[in-house]
Amino acid sequence: MPDLDHPDNPFASEEITPAYSAEWDARRRVAAAIRRLTEVLVSSTPPIPQLHAIADTLELTADNFAAQPRIYGRALFAGGGTHGSMGQISHELNPVAGISNPLAPPLNVWIADGVAHGRATMGWAYEGPPGSVHGGFVAALFDQFMGVAQASGGQPGMTGTLSTRYHRRTPLNTELHFRGWVEKIEGRKTFVHAEIHAGEVLTASCDGVFVQPPGGMDRLHREYAQSPSGRQDRAEE
Repeated sequence: MPDLDHPDNPFASEEITPAYSAEWDARRRVAAAIRRLTEVLVSSTPPIPQLHAIADTLELTADNFAAQPRIYGRALFAGGGTHGSMGQISHELNPVAGISNPLAPPLNVWIADGVAHGRATMGWAYEGPPGSVHGGFVAALFDQFMGVAQASGGQPGMTGTLSTRYHRRTPLNTELHFRGWVEKIEGRKTFVHAEIHAGEVLTASCDGVFVQPPGGMDRLHREYAQSPSGRQDRAEE
């Protein structure tokens, strides 16, 4: 089981873990810019010619960016030994919580005294019902948050089932607070409960079952790195 109190663990504190290196500092800056651009895109109304000019610039940037060396998958980032540990890389690249992944809000999660806590603010890019977070993103937030919460049970696994109840609308542009804990462990199954609050209002709750694969998660990482697809991806660095 990982040391949840170790300072290198990205989930040891409610403070955002400093970037592992100057590379990740730069990646965080790029992700923040893309995240901001996405928020502006869904809420602005510039003239059509200006939109096309913006697209021309972004397409050129994307083409130049895509020509750089690539590493496909967090397991291979960690396997190289120069980008940080698997926990640190997941903290950066996770699609829901990753600070260096512009898809993520991001969701910040930490564990204290066996209880998981988190916070996130969802902007206009995540709107479903008017002024509210899309229900699919609420479920995704739970999936990620509870995936971290299960670590306190000592046998991390993959999502087996999630049962989400929507009590109230989850508001946009509001700091959301998460709380979750392990309720029980049966064999390779870990049962987790979690809640989202906006202020004092319970907006959603979730019960999930996470299943540890035979051999544990480390085995999955090793098998991918040794698989034909993993070797091919690594060859493209």
